[in-house]
Amino acid sequence: MKTMTNRKSLWVLLFIVIFWVSFTAFRNPTKLWTMFKLPMSFNRWNLVMKSSCPAVSQNPPVSPKETELRIREILEKLDKQIPPRPFTHLNYTTSATHSTATILNPRDTYCVGDQLDILVEARDHLGNKKGYGGDFLRTRMSSPALKAGASGKVKDYNNGTYLISFTLFWEGPVSLSILLMHPSEGVSALWRARKQGYDRVIFSGQFVSGASQVHTECALVLNSSVELCQYLDAQDQEAFYCVKPPNVPCAALTHMHSKNKEVSYLSQQERSLFERSNIAVEIMGKSNMISVSKCNKAVPVKEKCKLGMVSAIPSGHVWKNTWIPASCSLAPIKMKDCLSGKFIHLMGDSTIRQWMEYFKSKVNTLRSVDLHETGRLQHQLAVDLDEKISIQWQKHGYPLIGSLVYSVKEIENIARIIDRTGGEKNTVIVISLGQHFRPFPIDVFIRRTLNVHRALQRLLLRSPDTMVVLKTENIRELNSDVERFSDFHGYTQYLALKDIFQDLNVGIIDAWDMTVAYGINNVHPPEDVVRSQINIFLNYIC
Repeated sequence: MKTMTNRKSLWVLLFIVIFWVSFTAFRNPTKLWTMFKLPMSFNRWNLVMKSSCPAVSQNPPVSPKETELRIREILEKLDKQIPPRPFTHLNYTTSATHSTATILNPRDTYCVGDQLDILVEARDHLGNKKGYGGDFLRTRMSSPALKAGASGKVKDYNNGTYLISFTLFWEGPVSLSILLMHPSEGVSALWRARKQGYDRVIFSGQFVSGASQVHTECALVLNSSVELCQYLDAQDQEAFYCVKPPNVPCAALTHMHSKNKEVSYLSQQERSLFERSNIAVEIMGKSNMISVSKCNKAVPVKEKCKLGMVSAIPSGHVWKNTWIPASCSLAPIKMKDCLSGKFIHLMGDSTIRQWMEYFKSKVNTLRSVDLHETGRLQHQLAVDLDEKISIQWQKHGYPLIGSLVYSVKEIENIARIIDRTGGEKNTVIVISLGQHFRPFPIDVFIRRTLNVHRALQRLLLRSPDTMVVLKTENIRELNSDVERFSDFHGYTQYLALKDIFQDLNVGIIDAWDMTVAYGINNVHPPEDVVRSQINIFLNYIC
C-alpha cells in the first residue's frame, strides 16, 4: 500500500515537472535553453531555414554618437584629399593633351625590380601650368604580348605636379600609360554632387495582398507626408522605406526593382567634363615604351600569402594572365582538397556571386540546392556531401540596384548574418561591398562598412579561428552614367574600406588594383580575373 502511494506521488511529481517545463518553454524559450546550457541556434540550419519571428539581438548597440563621429572622421580624411576646385570655364580645367609626362633619370635599359619614376605636370587647355592637384589619374604598365600588366603609384604634390612610380616586375618591352580619368575640377564636382541627394536611383516595391499586387516608391530616404513602411535594422539603425499601400500591411513587400531617375546635381557646364571623349585621356604620348632586362638580379624569397598580411602598393602584377602578389607568394593548391570540410559563406554583390559560379563550374561534385527562390539575385547554395563542402552566396541588404525584379523576402544585413554565425576554423566568410552604393552619399557606404566591421570584431572575439576575407570592389565600364557610377566614387569607397579594416586580422583581395593591372573595365571581370582572386583566397585558407 505504501509502495503504491509512493508511486502515485512520483507520478504526480513527474506531471508537475512536465507541466512546469512546458509552461516555461511556452512563455520564455530562451530561459529554458539557457538553464540547460543548450545552444541558442544551429547556424548551419539558419543558412536555409528562416524563422518567422524576428531575431532578438544579443549585442548591445553601439551609441549613435560614436558611429557618427567615426563617419565624420573618415569623411574629413576624404575631404582633405578632395578639396573644392574652382570651375569657371572648360579652358581652365586640366588637359591631358597639354599636360606633360617626363621619365626621370632615363636609361636605355632598365632592370627587373627597378623603380621607374615619371613626373607629370598638369596644364590646362590654354597650356597654363595648374597651381593645384586633385586630378583623378589611372596609371598602368603593360606588355600585351606577355599578357602582363601592373598599376603604378601616384603621389600628388597638390601644386599641379605628380610623381608616378612603377615597379618593373618583368623583362621585355613595356608600355607606360597615364590616363587623366577626370580633371580635378570634375572630381570636385562629383564629390559635391554625391553629397546632395539619395534620389539618383528610385526603387519600386511590389506588395502582394491576396490575388492583387500593388507597387509603391521606395528609397533609403523618402521625403513624403504619406504613411511610410520602415524596414529597420534595430541594432545598427539602418533603415529602408516604402510608401505604404492603402489597406496592405508593410510585411506584404515581396519584390523590388530600380531604375535611374532623371536627376542631376551637376551644372550643364560640369556635365561636359564627363562626355566620353573627356574621360580616360592619355597623358604619356608616344614616348611610352621602355625595355626591361633581367640583369641577373637576385629574386627575393617571399613568404606564403596568409591572412592579415599588409599588401604593398602596387599589390602585384599580372603575368600570362595570372596574378602574382608583390609581397607574398602563391602556392599551387588543389581547389577541391582545399575546400574539403569547409563552410564558405560568400556575402555581397554580384562580383562575389561570380565566385559561386566559378566554384560550381570547377568542382564537378558540387550540387546546387534548390532554395525555391527566383531571379538573378536569388540566394544560392551548393554542397558536396562526401567532401563536406558547403558554399553559399547571399546578397547584401539595401541598397540593391537592379532593373530586373528581385525578391526581398530573404534580404538581410550582412552584420546580422555574421552575428548569428558561430564560426570555427573551417568556417570562411567572404564579403564584397561597393558597386551598389556608388549612386548614394558615401556616408551610407561608410556606415554599412563600420557595422560589418563591428560584427566581424564580435565574431573574431568569440571565434578567433574563423577565417574572414574581404574582396574590394573593382573598376567598371568607362561609359557608365558617370554621376552615379564613376570609378571615382568606387575609389573613395575603396580608400574608406581600407581605412576601416586596417586593424582586423583578415585577408584582403585587392580587386581594385588587380583589375587596373589587367586593364579590365567591366563591372563583372572575365574568368581569368576571378580565377586569380580565388587563387589568392585558397592560399589564405589552406
